[in-house]
Amino acid sequence: MKKFLKNQFTFLFYGFVFWLPIGVLIVILVFLFSNFENIGSKILQVFIPARYMHYGFGIVFGILIVYVSGIVLKLTRVRGMLARIPFVGQFLGAGEMMTIDRLLHLVPCLFLLSPTCPAYGWILSEQKVKLNEEPSDFLLINVYYPAVPALVTGEVLPIRKDMVIRLGNSSREIIDLLLYSLRVPKEIKYLPWGNESEIDFENRAKYFGLDSKIDNN
Repeated sequence: MKKFLKNQFTFLFYGFVFWLPIGVLIVILVFLFSNFENIGSKILQVFIPARYMHYGFGIVFGILIVYVSGIVLKLTRVRGMLARIPFVGQFLGAGEMMTIDRLLHLVPCLFLLSPTCPAYGWILSEQKVKLNEEPSDFLLINVYYPAVPALVTGEVLPIRKDMVIRLGNSSREIIDLLLYSLRVPKEIKYLPWGNESEIDFENRAKYFGLDSKIDNN
């Protein structure tokens, strides 16, 4: 019974995370579009005398503000900064939109966010690299790094393959772990790359500095 109730709470939380940012956005849009003229006119009257104001100036000014905001978000680093804010990042994330269903079908991984800080992510693809038009001796892994708690927005980070560890845990386990440890897996399972020797794999796994179960399957 306890496990059943915990599962229902997890489903409720997932639904809340999904609908809250959408609801907030709808409320904001309804408020703005229904008050464009009023708000825009009041702002313009700070700079333009009331006798020169006509109906419609506020609406035009509001649309102009939205347009300029779009330019700033698209062409500057502001978008990346907002992507780290929970819920706001749902719509303004620096990466492409993600879904929980897609995450469940990707391979989870650990990667080195810094020399002393591993982070959880999901493997999107493997990328070959050329140096001066010649094949290089290393590969990049494109990793999806989610913003918690939204998860469906985040960043795509190109990381050296030797700095990424595939995980044998299911995506569901990692999602639950990221959602403030709603459920914690018994162990984190490291997996080697297909062409990696056991010795190289074990040495590389130890570099991540976490207690883990090394799984060669």
